Amino acid sequence: MKIHKDCYKTIAVVWLICLILLFLIWRFLYNILYVSIPLSMVLLFLMGFITYFFRLPRRETVPGDNVLTAVADGEIVILEKVYEPEYLKRECIQVSIYMNFFNVHVNFWPMDGEVSYYKYHPGKYYLAFLPKASELNEHSSIGMRNAYGEILFKQLAGTFARRIVCYAKPGNVVKKGSQCGIIKFGSRIDMYLPLDANIKVEIGDDVRACETVIAELGNKPVSSYISDYE
Repeated sequence: MKIHKDCYKTIAVVWLICLILLFLIWRFLYNILYVSIPLSMVLLFLMGFITYFFRLPRRETVPGDNVLTAVADGEIVILEKVYEPEYLKRECIQVSIYMNFFNVHVNFWPMDGEVSYYKYHPGKYYLAFLPKASELNEHSSIGMRNAYGEILFKQLAGTFARRIVCYAKPGNVVKKGSQCGIIKFGSRIDMYLPLDANIKVEIGDDVRACETVIAELGNKPVSSYISDYE
């Protein structure tokens, strides 16, 4: 099992705390087995779970320049038409993916193209599945474009997810299915897509990053972007 490169420090801190607690348990409670054994099992489980939590899976993505795949593993919790005021500045389809504690929390680029926008927003830490989290919570906004159009997606922090890692740099050309960051300890991804996108998911669907098709953009390239990718 491979571990995400930005998570070794977090894992090391948790392991160190657990090992210290294990030492204290068996130093002072070694003769009270009905206490020391259960506590030790809990700490060993925590050490194993935190390592598994930050796993980096190997994924094969779906080909097609106009095919958008899921940025993260999780469940579709929002699917609606909204006005996106930050970057696209027009009505869009919002598709939101909620990640629970058991999902992979590594994020992947949803399409081939150029990073055209990036901005970090400090904010609150409301529960990630609440609608107001999209605007009020700490988040990173990433705009992308290719010959078939442009999209925006957001990495949202939540009540427990207090660390967003994002590799986006405007001007970079990125490959669908490669890593774009990670949200530690669960949260949400909001994707803002063109109104004419052919949406392939419904509310309640479980999706997998790189493998689940979220939408297809128009079948014909948008002329204003063709020159950038020829």
